[in-house]
Amino acid sequence: MTWVGQAQEWSSGPVMTAEGSAATFSHAPVLLDEILEFLFSPARPPGGGTFCDATLGGGGHARAILERSAPDGRLVGLDRDPQALSAARDNLASFADRITLVHAPFSRIGAVLQELAVPAVDGILADLGVSSPQLDRGERGFSFQKEGPLDMRMDQTAGETAAELLARLDERALTSLLRDFGEERHAARIARDVLAARDRGELQGTGALAAVVARAVPGHERHKNPATRTFQALRIVVNRELDELTSFLEQAPGLLAVGGRLCVITFHSLEDRIVKRRFRALAGVGGPRIEGPLVYALVVKRVIIAADAERDRNPRSRSAKLRVLERLS
Repeated sequence: MTWVGQAQEWSSGPVMTAEGSAATFSHAPVLLDEILEFLFSPARPPGGGTFCDATLGGGGHARAILERSAPDGRLVGLDRDPQALSAARDNLASFADRITLVHAPFSRIGAVLQELAVPAVDGILADLGVSSPQLDRGERGFSFQKEGPLDMRMDQTAGETAAELLARLDERALTSLLRDFGEERHAARIARDVLAARDRGELQGTGALAAVVARAVPGHERHKNPATRTFQALRIVVNRELDELTSFLEQAPGLLAVGGRLCVITFHSLEDRIVKRRFRALAGVGGPRIEGPLVYALVVKRVIIAADAERDRNPRSRSAKLRVLERLS
């Protein structure tokens, strides 16, 4: 697959500079060896190709893809987080002539590639969820271990914060949110106590929310913070993550060239269930294939998880699951 269209600019879209962005957005990409193995199948000639990293982050996966596809491989990198794009711009500076960065959520992959005059790509990667650098910066509001505002937006230039979301929900709505998006069995108890704290003016940041949840949850799980599911649920809703994923999966398979592969890494059961069902439907596994002219296959039947060595080296990889789809014709 050759690069199609006009010579691409190094950066496309509003990329914001964040203080220390390259340093704070540096983290180990999960399942890196497996991603390279599946994106670059044995049938593919070495070098060249066009790829899309739809969740660029700091550029760890993108760097490896660009190195493997040298000297002519091209990559389009998308991210909804301006700070991530700023870091990736620094981290990938040596590949500036072969990469285009775009400030956009991965749900806009089709529109972005169309705007860049790229009709099809040889591989697409989506590494879902929140990144380690986002968790490590308390001011982003993602972590119950770091004090900060109740923000949780991956794109802090737009959208409703977690604080604004909590300000407008009633107890029934919050209970449903925690149950549906956090799979929290103590949802009703947590919702009652969180909103009571809100009404008393005590819900001023991540630490306060985590403390309320900890008091509301009876019998804490070993090795798991009791606020984990609550923070997950709020983050998913604030960023419309499941809607974004569904939209992405409706577009991405059709953007693959023949022989191209789509790799998706998930970190919790809600995401993985959506990816599994979509991939199986496209491949006609366990039921009739989705109608249409494109034919797909599961590259591996079972979900791929990190090897023991990576799980020991990088705790974030312990919950990672990889699924791979290939376009056959």
